[in-house]
Amino acid sequence: MMIQLLLFCTTLFMPKEKTMLCLGDSYTIGQSVHAEERFPELTVELLAQQNLNFAKPEIIARTGFTSQELITNIEKNTPQHTYEIVTLLIGVNDQFRGYDTATYAKNFEALLQTAIRFADNNAQHVFVLSIPDYGVTPFAANLQTSSEQIAEEINTFNAINKQLTNQYKVQYLDITAISRLAKNDNALLANDGLHPSGKMYGLWAEKLAEQISSSLGKNKTK
Repeated sequence: MMIQLLLFCTTLFMPKEKTMLCLGDSYTIGQSVHAEERFPELTVELLAQQNLNFAKPEIIARTGFTSQELITNIEKNTPQHTYEIVTLLIGVNDQFRGYDTATYAKNFEALLQTAIRFADNNAQHVFVLSIPDYGVTPFAANLQTSSEQIAEEINTFNAINKQLTNQYKVQYLDITAISRLAKNDNALLANDGLHPSGKMYGLWAEKLAEQISSSLGKNKTK
């Protein structure tokens, strides 16, 4: 009886785990790597080292998702509660399929508004990650589009999502520069020659965990 009481008291006074929702495409679902190598899981692991304990991240993402397809999937699987942290990384498939930037801007703004709502309307707890540049990968070498054109178009899409992110006072994380390091470091790529490896995800996670920790720390001092 005493042991059961102690276990009950321990559970009762344990700090509640924070929650994280990650919205995106193959870069978020971690195509071609194990689940524990994805950036959401690695970010939570790094935050735990700072005594910021999160439950397993919830992910709404699928390889190949465009911004519109992510919107449609969220509408079909709308979470019924809010989260302490929400991340959003979307747009590479819009660029890859040649979709126009005006449609992307409209969809991205809608997704940004949704992300803020999922974060209990706290824009500072929403983190947008820029679109990586796959133009440096072996996969892209077999495409008709040059790496220079891919980079230019990725920059254009990122300019759109960054402008909207700033407009809504949401946090922005530039991971595009990190993705371009894969041009000279194959260890940053998964075996498929296109998607990030756990090593690259780890670099993203370090930057994201730093931003999240800073954001949560600011809230504590208010």
